[in-house]
Amino acid sequence: MTAPAFADQAVPAVRRSRLGSVALGCSVLLVFGTAVTAGFGTTSSDKRWVVLPIAAFLGCLLAALSMTRYAAFVLLLLGTRASLDLFKLSGASAGNTATNSAAARGLDPSSILSMLFLVASALWLIAQYSTGRRLRGTPLRLALLVFVAAGAISAVDAATPQASALEVLRILSVAMMFLVLELLITSPEMLLKVLYTAYASLIFPLGYTLYGLALGNPASEVKGSFTRITGPFSQSTTFARYLAFMLVMGVALWPALSRRQRLLMGPTLALSTGCLLLTLTRGPIIAGFAGLLVVAVVQRRKGLLLGFFVTLVCAPVLVPGLAARFADLGSGSQVVGGAETGNTLMWRLNYWTEVLPLANSNPITGIGLDMTQYNTSQAKQPHNDFIRAYVETGVMGLASYLSVLWCLVSNPLRALGRSRLGTLEHAVAAGALGSSVCFIVGSMGANVMSNVVCVWYLAAFAAAASYVLRRDPVTGLVPDDRASMVASRERAPRAVGQ
Repeated sequence: MTAPAFADQAVPAVRRSRLGSVALGCSVLLVFGTAVTAGFGTTSSDKRWVVLPIAAFLGCLLAALSMTRYAAFVLLLLGTRASLDLFKLSGASAGNTATNSAAARGLDPSSILSMLFLVASALWLIAQYSTGRRLRGTPLRLALLVFVAAGAISAVDAATPQASALEVLRILSVAMMFLVLELLITSPEMLLKVLYTAYASLIFPLGYTLYGLALGNPASEVKGSFTRITGPFSQSTTFARYLAFMLVMGVALWPALSRRQRLLMGPTLALSTGCLLLTLTRGPIIAGFAGLLVVAVVQRRKGLLLGFFVTLVCAPVLVPGLAARFADLGSGSQVVGGAETGNTLMWRLNYWTEVLPLANSNPITGIGLDMTQYNTSQAKQPHNDFIRAYVETGVMGLASYLSVLWCLVSNPLRALGRSRLGTLEHAVAAGALGSSVCFIVGSMGANVMSNVVCVWYLAAFAAAASYVLRRDPVTGLVPDDRASMVASRERAPRAVGQ
């Protein structure tokens, strides 16, 4: 009697052992193949032979993680995304017809990661829906998806469908990041994990920049007569936008932090401010200060307002070149052929007059996402997301884009009304509102809507504000849709009986 039972238990153990051996063998072969391929790649001048094998190996590991621990997978992507542009294969002018093609951008590790994220997230959402979870959320989710749909429609008639489709996927990854985080952040614990992860993403960019400054040769780009630090990013403007979002939310969180947390956040905010100013990028600096001003007003922090004005006075003195950068706005000169330095405001105004008539050929659905640079002599994006939304996605896209901006502002405002001043929830809502204002101000003079590496963090902060808006004030939890369905079914017979 006992022997067969023992045998029945031994068979699964043997099978598990064999499966483990097979998995271990495959892992060893994968690591060996990656190492050999990357090793041979070091002898080539083309760094794709080094970066792509490593990216493929890490992609396999991330795919396995997404199938077993999806929340950890999302947090890992959020924590590492700000460091991936260091391994970018395409050039700084993403999508520019002269330097980059859509195919080149598609081979970037960041693009591969975004595709993996989209596939894994789609499968996870299907699994959630199949278990009975009704994917409810705030109107921002619908607005984002409608804008993505408008972009997809515009790509159908685009002159270069491949480039337009890639841009649609980039914006879709932003919408997906908000969507999945909105579903994942259902408790105070998960809210803290997302915030911790977002600020953990600053470790490498700040450390990389400080290391370069210590050696006297930080990663930078020269535009005109100015040297602007870039951090691990390909452009100083991208580094500055990322820092502006993190700075606004960090300052908003400060009143709700413990003493130990402030010991970590204080140096982080100081270094972020210094690096932001050293980028010498006027747009993100102005947008960041606008977001901080909103936070100061909403949280009634007179000290922050005082610090705001002190920084305005001292920054031009402490940071060489910053005063000259802003002084250029008053000059009548501009750079011919690009917004590199000088009076870029005049350049933008002239360029917008060239870009706007492009929409006349198709005012309803536009010329296609990312197509402006393929239809102008300067081969550049519009440097204004409102104009870009109209020209590239038409009236439909502009309306949906405006609805996205409305939701980005209205959600945190409503969340502020559902939280008490001085609490973490109020701080998160204030930070999300300030970050949204930072995004809107920045969008007036730059191409921010598809800047995935920056807007992912805006999406995370917006999802955090969505949690504050939807949470139960007593338990701190977001009501489970499945539990709500069960409760409604249980109440239905009693109602009939009555």
